[in-house]
Amino acid sequence: MTPDQLESLALSLREHPNVAEKLKIAAAYSPALGVAQKIAVGDDTAAIPDGDGFLLFAAEGMMEGFIELDPWFAGYSAVMVNLSDIAAMGGTPTALVDVVWTEESSPVTSELWAGMQAASAAYGVPIVGGHTTRFGKGRTPLLAVAVVGRAKKLITSFDAKPGDTLLMAVDLRGAYRGAGTVFWNASVGSPPGRLQADLKLLPRLAEAGLLTAGKDISNGGVLGTLAMLLATSAAGAVLQLDQLPKPAGAELSRWLLSFPSYGYLLTAAPEHVDEVCREFAGSGIACAPVGSITSGKLLELAWEEQRVPFAEMDTSPSIAAVAL
Repeated sequence: MTPDQLESLALSLREHPNVAEKLKIAAAYSPALGVAQKIAVGDDTAAIPDGDGFLLFAAEGMMEGFIELDPWFAGYSAVMVNLSDIAAMGGTPTALVDVVWTEESSPVTSELWAGMQAASAAYGVPIVGGHTTRFGKGRTPLLAVAVVGRAKKLITSFDAKPGDTLLMAVDLRGAYRGAGTVFWNASVGSPPGRLQADLKLLPRLAEAGLLTAGKDISNGGVLGTLAMLLATSAAGAVLQLDQLPKPAGAELSRWLLSFPSYGYLLTAAPEHVDEVCREFAGSGIACAPVGSITSGKLLELAWEEQRVPFAEMDTSPSIAAVAL
């Protein structure tokens, strides 16, 4: 990749709406800061001290366009992404609840439910209730799902430190779900036992003290997720694009925006990197060092020896101040 190509890639990614939204994520946190008391705001889940561990609590809402495009997978994903959030915190999920807005006897709602039920069975986590609101005919059903879980030792996004190695762990045993989409599916159709075991890797690494921070790769792809991690950790980073684990044949620009069913950005002290990578490799999951955490606020993109600035991080102290 030439310097001009690297600069052009950085510009196109910076302007993509999914990434741009994550670069301004502090605006989404700000209403909660005054009422969160001592609970950290800005992580994958709320982590509430409880006995000798933490109660984890999170929720996800599915976008209307996603529900219209692929309602079964939207239902499946509503469960899957909540469970990923719990794992990203070093936790184990306990149960889920759903909130559905729908007209009477909607075939779309039936598809949403079929997807949720399939994911609940695949991951072995029960859906234990929720709420249904009826509205008039002709509207797209809407869905939100919430999850609770527990962690003995947290992985947070507040604790990445300069000098840490940045790692990417991702299940490449999948395919894009639909032409032109960014949904990398390595979950639907996979053995339930494997899916459940893979989620347990993160709590095991957390309890072994091998990670300093982490976040699951979400709708903003690698760059949007890294931006959120750096904002809460008040740090910068160099992301080495030529070292990213990537599906064979996938375009780099598409992969950087992709939302994998199992994907995490993690940080670790350099002496722990090999052990972390071996743990994932033992389960057939790709994991590699992809950069480093730096001081300051700058996120840089690199290809071999070339570097270009990507964005200045919003490391607002009002976010970091509520960290546990």
